[in-house]
Amino acid sequence: MLKKLQLKKHAMTAISYMLPLVVASGLLIAIGNLTGGTQITKFTGDYSLPSTLTTLGVWGMGLLAPVISAAIAYSIADRPGIAPGLLSGIISYNIGAGFLGGMLGGFITGWVVAALVKYVKVPKWAEGLKPMMIVPLLSSLIMAVLMFYIVGQPIVWATNWLTTFLNSMQGSARFLFGSILGGMAAFDFGGPVNKVASLFADGMLLQNVQQPEAVKILASMVPPFGVSLSWLFAHFLRRRIYTKREEDNIKIAFPMGIVMITEGVIPIAAVDLIRVVISCTIGAAIGGGLSMAWGIKSPVPSGGLFIVPAMNKPLLFCLALLIGSLITAVLLLILKKRVPDDKYDNPEDDLEDDEDDEEVNLDDIKIN
Repeated sequence: MLKKLQLKKHAMTAISYMLPLVVASGLLIAIGNLTGGTQITKFTGDYSLPSTLTTLGVWGMGLLAPVISAAIAYSIADRPGIAPGLLSGIISYNIGAGFLGGMLGGFITGWVVAALVKYVKVPKWAEGLKPMMIVPLLSSLIMAVLMFYIVGQPIVWATNWLTTFLNSMQGSARFLFGSILGGMAAFDFGGPVNKVASLFADGMLLQNVQQPEAVKILASMVPPFGVSLSWLFAHFLRRRIYTKREEDNIKIAFPMGIVMITEGVIPIAAVDLIRVVISCTIGAAIGGGLSMAWGIKSPVPSGGLFIVPAMNKPLLFCLALLIGSLITAVLLLILKKRVPDDKYDNPEDDLEDDEDDEEVNLDDIKIN
């Protein structure tokens, strides 16, 4: 049944709509905070530009639940799902169900709207009103009852419990949690597992739990930094572990890592998937564990190194990032095989040599 509902497809669609909002809002908060801005609470007209940027970023982060709810509902039920999806997300945000409530509300809204479109019959003269008024109104009424009285409150309780649990963790429990979250964030280089970790961290940020965000940011940068360090170390040790093409890809992956784009590692991982995944996951897990154990917090969900000054412990964050990247680099040096000189420039040559060219005899072909 889960396959038929295509949960993953709808969630990924919603994430693609949400990410630009997360990035824009996060950078606005970072720029505002770094220039001395604070959130505006009284709009008297006497406030600075940095404060307006910070405030706009905070408002943008408050839109995450409505946006992801509406996007999921739209993915399931098309345009009739947008309005009730937004309302479901607004309810989730205001009752304290937050990001998780927005996601669940989006799925329920989409299914409710799809059912109404399929099963609600109206007179012929009212068919034009069905997608514009009847379905959005009925679905909004249904979702209001579900979110306020049935679905919303258990999510509020679960969110509050999780927030309290994360805040109460100490010592080894913090390290273990950070390791799991960090490993997930680096495991598939921006794929579905990374998105799950990102969604969790973003949801906790809405509850003012900022440590998971720091772990997410660190773990997203460890793979490109670790791979780049391994190439640098291999160069000094005169142990060639990358082909020319891979080295060119690393030169692209490193600047992408600075702005927290993990996907730059994918071309390197595609050549030697298991070794690269193991090395990056372990490095990010240890770095994430240290970040969580040291209590590093990030009020901004994205931006890479540019938002490090906005963290509560920027130097410790850089140290955890360096340790995780070094571990990844050392593991790659140990695990990866040396590239022979004859395969450095043209790694596919040996594949081409192994292929026997077959002569095609066209003499027997007859055209009628």
